[in-house]
Amino acid sequence: MATANWNPWHGCHKLSAGCQNCYVYRADARHERDASHVYLTRSFDFPLKKSRDGSYKIGSGSLVWTCFTSDFLLEDADEWRAAAWAMMRQRSDCTFLFITKRIDRFMACIPDDWGAGYPNVQVCCTVENQAMADYRLPFFAAAPIVHKSIVSEPLLGPIDLTPHLGTWVRQVVVGGESGERARVCRYGWVLDIRRQCVERGIPFRFKQTGAKFEKDGKLYRIKRPLQHAQARKAAINWP
Repeated sequence: MATANWNPWHGCHKLSAGCQNCYVYRADARHERDASHVYLTRSFDFPLKKSRDGSYKIGSGSLVWTCFTSDFLLEDADEWRAAAWAMMRQRSDCTFLFITKRIDRFMACIPDDWGAGYPNVQVCCTVENQAMADYRLPFFAAAPIVHKSIVSEPLLGPIDLTPHLGTWVRQVVVGGESGERARVCRYGWVLDIRRQCVERGIPFRFKQTGAKFEKDGKLYRIKRPLQHAQARKAAINWP
C-alpha cells in the first residue's frame, strides 16, 4: 500500500506523561521554533492537490498518516477540523489514520454526517501508562469509530489492558521512547501486553525499542536507526 503524510496543522500542547519528550518539540527546538504555537500548514489541502495531469498527488488506495506534528483533536484546531473531515470524506478512496491523546474530545469534534464512523478513517488512541489507559480507553471504546487501535508508545510502565481489550480493538501497538532524554522501556512490559493480546485474540505489534531498552536486567542504549530493526528482530508480533 502506498503511503503519504498529511499534516494539516502544526504544533501542540503537552498533555500527559507521554508528551514529556515529544519528538515535535525536539525537532522544533533544533530550529528555534515554539512547538506550542499551533498554525495551519501549507499542506492543509494536500488530499485535494492534483498533479499537472489532473490526478491526485495522493494516489488512490494510499494510507495517509494524518496530523503527526500535532493532535487531530487539539482544541486550537476546532475551527479548521470540519474542512479536514470534509477532505477525508471526499477522498474516500484513501485511508486516513491519526493518533490522539485527546479521545475524550472526540464526540465534540465529529461532523454531522459521521454516523457510525467514516469507513476510511482509522483512529489510534495513545495510552502510555495505566492511568491514561484507564481514563482514555472507556471513551475510545464508546466512540463510534469503524477502525480502532491502541498505541502504547512511549510505553512508560506496565499496563493491564485486559479490562479494555474487547472485539472493538483492531490492534495494539507498543514502542519505547526515542531521543536523548528517553525514559526506559522494559521488555517485560512489552511481553506482558503481548500476552494479554494473544489471550484475547487481538493483533499485537512491537514497533520500536526506544533509545533506552532494558532486557533481562541489562540496559541497552540503542541508536535511532536501529530501534525499529531491533524490535523486528525480537519477532514477537502476533499473529
